[in-house]
Amino acid sequence: MSYRGTTDYEHGTPPLTGVLITNLGTPQAPTAKALRPYLKQFLSDPRVVEVPRLIWWLILNGIILNTRPKRSAEAYSEVWTDRGSPLLYHLMDQVSGIEERLKSRVGQHIMVRGAMRYGNPSIPNVLEDLFSAGIQRLVVLPLYPQYAGPTTGSTFDEIAGDFVTRRWLPNFRFIANYHDDPGYIAAVAASIRQHWEQHGRADKLIFSYHGSPQRYLQNGDPYHCQCHKTTRLVAEALDLHPDHYLSTFQSRFGREEWLKPYTDETLKSLPESGVKSLQIICPGFSADCLETIEEIGMENRDYFLEAGGTRYEYIPCLNASDSHLDALTDRIQRELYGWEDGPYDPEKSRSEALALGAER
Repeated sequence: MSYRGTTDYEHGTPPLTGVLITNLGTPQAPTAKALRPYLKQFLSDPRVVEVPRLIWWLILNGIILNTRPKRSAEAYSEVWTDRGSPLLYHLMDQVSGIEERLKSRVGQHIMVRGAMRYGNPSIPNVLEDLFSAGIQRLVVLPLYPQYAGPTTGSTFDEIAGDFVTRRWLPNFRFIANYHDDPGYIAAVAASIRQHWEQHGRADKLIFSYHGSPQRYLQNGDPYHCQCHKTTRLVAEALDLHPDHYLSTFQSRFGREEWLKPYTDETLKSLPESGVKSLQIICPGFSADCLETIEEIGMENRDYFLEAGGTRYEYIPCLNASDSHLDALTDRIQRELYGWEDGPYDPEKSRSEALALGAER
């Protein structure tokens, strides 16, 4: 095997610290043609779908990729904006805000970049840019507050797959979750309070998280537990009575049992039990995307109102709000402890290397 290395390194180059912010991914356009390769990459990941590979290959290529791209394209067209995919432009805004904050706190030797696990900008391409720029230390923050194998675990797999091809590896830190981070909890609670100040409260507050197969929990994935802990901590910060809020799970796929209660079925049943108004927030998502804007903001709204509800309000994700960026920057900065640079003299470093025979 041939390992990749930097062949044009110049001695005296100050060491850089890289910060990689990642999210799930997005197609390049809201079209069936663009959705097909995106869905193929996403649904081919064994972390996402834990089904015997041969059986799943036949299902994926024989059925799903021939039917789902068109339906998904129609949904994406509902959320696409002049800036393109919401998930992508929110990621770029988050990267910009975090880099600005980190540079003001710890200095200019920081590079912050964003990447998508599926689609572009891809993790391997962004890592190549970071290493080419001369990073020697790397912090990775997947923007999934709660750890799950199909999201955070898959991100680590992609980074590890890149690392095994490299000759020179960086000092490395990976933030696996921040579901109970005080800054994150405070930011979510503050966004709810702000919504209440503008619109008042509703009969029920729903915390909707992305779904996951029940067997993943039974096999040891901590996602379910971390979602409920996030809900509990936010509810405590808001001094909510247990009767006033509920955690549910959305976006299930396939026929097997997923984590319950399901968001859609819950919303269809609430009006019959006397809940006529509700507010819903998705604290498992760091940025608004198809699953929040279209699925929660449109599709599930219709379910609730058609079932007899009279008032439905979606509370947006934290996106690039100041409180969110402050919380994420604080979390990253804690990972930088111990990496403070000592005295570094680039001219001395370069001259000593040249004296030993280095070419540059």
